[in-house]
Amino acid sequence: MKSCALIAVLAIACSDPAPPTPPTEPITVSPPAPWSDAWILEQGTKFLGDTSARRAALEAALTNHDNMYSRIRIAAYGLGDRGWDLLPVWNPRSIPVDAAQTPALGRGEIPALPADRAPLWNGVTPTTMPEWIALGRRVFFEYPMRAEIFMEYALTEPALASDVGVQRTKAGDVPGLVVFANVDGETRVGITCAICHSNVKDGEDIPGQARRSFDYGKLRITYDRVHGTLRSEDEAKRMMSWGPGRADVTEDDDEDPVAIPDLWGLRDQRWLTQAGTIRHESPVALAIRQETQLTDSNHALVRPPRELAWALAMYIYSLKPPAHESAPQPRGAALFTENCARCHANAAYGGTTVSAASIGTDPALATGKGRGTGKYRVPGLLDVRNGAPYLHHGAVVSLDELLSPARTEPGHKAGTKLSADDRAALIAFLETL
Repeated sequence: MKSCALIAVLAIACSDPAPPTPPTEPITVSPPAPWSDAWILEQGTKFLGDTSARRAALEAALTNHDNMYSRIRIAAYGLGDRGWDLLPVWNPRSIPVDAAQTPALGRGEIPALPADRAPLWNGVTPTTMPEWIALGRRVFFEYPMRAEIFMEYALTEPALASDVGVQRTKAGDVPGLVVFANVDGETRVGITCAICHSNVKDGEDIPGQARRSFDYGKLRITYDRVHGTLRSEDEAKRMMSWGPGRADVTEDDDEDPVAIPDLWGLRDQRWLTQAGTIRHESPVALAIRQETQLTDSNHALVRPPRELAWALAMYIYSLKPPAHESAPQPRGAALFTENCARCHANAAYGGTTVSAASIGTDPALATGKGRGTGKYRVPGLLDVRNGAPYLHHGAVVSLDELLSPARTEPGHKAGTKLSADDRAALIAFLETL
């Protein structure tokens, strides 16, 4: 038995050793591609949870730290222990104005909110892009930027409301208006993002399309004249000069109204606002833009939950112009490449910023104290056929006029030296975008 055991031991000892286990290679996970959904959602964790990251993103995004828009935000945002970070977080109770509320509103009565009407957000943080977009849509239509006495008045004057672009869908909804419990507890009519950035066509609402019929200046002046609150005829003349689809929303007293922009393709644009006031290097820049806009519009009495600011940014990214059928326009496409694509170069047919001097249009906004940067953003051209009036200040009424060599409005001369046939071909291509 001992000899057998010895033989077995020797056999084991003399057998080939087991092959070595190959070293385990570390598993590498590629980071998500910039501007992919996964990358955007990663950026969201920084915006929601890191004060220093928000502050750094703000400072990096503001193109000119010396204009009034930037100075207000630098003094108040992303400071942690002071400024807007200490404002009460406001998750409002609101209901969109629809056919059920309009009879009372037409009599000058503000309907009571249902007792069981919950706050806009239920406190559950979304985890997927569709969930963020769905919440952002509610913010777009239901989060009050502020109480608006002028709209309360317009709802009592149907002819005025129609004249100044207070629109109704075929179902009787009034996009952009809500009845809400204000920060002081009083029930009021308020405006939301949709009052400027949604448009009703054939009875259907088109979120993201600028409401070019909205004449805020005329609404305000009409109210002031009726109620004896007009400050001066100079102010009335200035506001009446805005016209439909334009308003002066800058922080200074300069005369620099801008056209309400469409919201198509912002995910592909690297500059925000007509003067390129904000570098859009990550979605955090847009979320800060939304958070500070809602805060400032509510007179810095409250700030929105940051989840709602982020959700609003995600919803804006999701907006697309209505689909339309069009035949290919190869000649016009070639003319676009030759005459326009150097500036209108990204996926939204927009681009970077150009100096106000080089583009030659009215420099008031670009050089103003409110949001001036010395430059203008190259706007996107998605759905440009429905985008009139054109240029940052809405001074050109049609594509024909924009490309006309006889146009009197200065600046943006690209395409104006083409022959009549080439201009027509280029316009035919632009109308396919």
